[in-house]
Amino acid sequence: MEVIMSYITNFGNNLVAAARSIGFKDIIDILMVTFLIYQLIKLIRETRAGQLVKGLLLLVVAYLASNLFDLKMINEIFRYVFQYGLIVLIIIFQPEIRGALEQVGRSNVGKSLSGAFGGGDILARTEMGKVIDCVTESAMYLQQLKMGALIIFERKTNLGEIIATGTMIDATPTSEILSNIFFNKAPLHDGAAVIRNAKIAAAGCILPLTKKDNINSSLGTRHRAAIGISEETDAVAVVVSEETGHISIAVNGVLHRDYNRITLREALVEYLIGSDTAQKESLPKRVFRRLGFNSRERRGEDGQHE
Repeated sequence: MEVIMSYITNFGNNLVAAARSIGFKDIIDILMVTFLIYQLIKLIRETRAGQLVKGLLLLVVAYLASNLFDLKMINEIFRYVFQYGLIVLIIIFQPEIRGALEQVGRSNVGKSLSGAFGGGDILARTEMGKVIDCVTESAMYLQQLKMGALIIFERKTNLGEIIATGTMIDATPTSEILSNIFFNKAPLHDGAAVIRNAKIAAAGCILPLTKKDNINSSLGTRHRAAIGISEETDAVAVVVSEETGHISIAVNGVLHRDYNRITLREALVEYLIGSDTAQKESLPKRVFRRLGFNSRERRGEDGQHE
């Protein structure tokens, strides 16, 4: 008991001494480290890596306890675990690490700094607006016929590997072409159509399914694939349910449901072009909005937005 109290006292004294010696640079350093830890928590949240972190924290606590009580054999075991465990963890969690690095690469900070200084390419916006209109019309038509569809919009993350799994089309989108692709007797209707640079790059593409285990059991393979591709990339996925005809959008690993003609078009414009309000905002407001400080979305049950 005396050893524990002595350890706590020394720790407190060291903490007070460190607090007294903190300067302006130290405060900046602490804030940056805090921000990095916060971003790391966001990256690993709702993945298998989250459970891994909990296990590592328990190992660290056990190691500190063994070091405190001078348990030499346990210390030696922990030393080998920490020495070689990192390599093992990198191999086991390679998909999660890859996804986290991709998420950092397409983070809002990079997109904010590149997209906040200028109005964007008017021609590209016009073309994307036409594509959104075609997708909306096709979704409404397929909804009436209760035919399933899965349409993926490529954004910053390159979907070349996904496109390679399907049949190359490279056609300007029209509502007729999209509706024919997902006609339930057509050979490509079971896969996904990928739109790249305002063109239908390929159809019949195979998507990764979500790894989440809290997905609503009523959601089929199309919805799980839409969530999966939006988890691993920044793509926007439009889904038409074959069973109910309901239209959904998956983005950032979250499924937004029950769109109609108006709300579907508005949502796609917001995700793929940006709202008119955002274009009129001042530079500081636009940067802060892109960084996510003005989120208006409300999280629903099972990781979905209502």
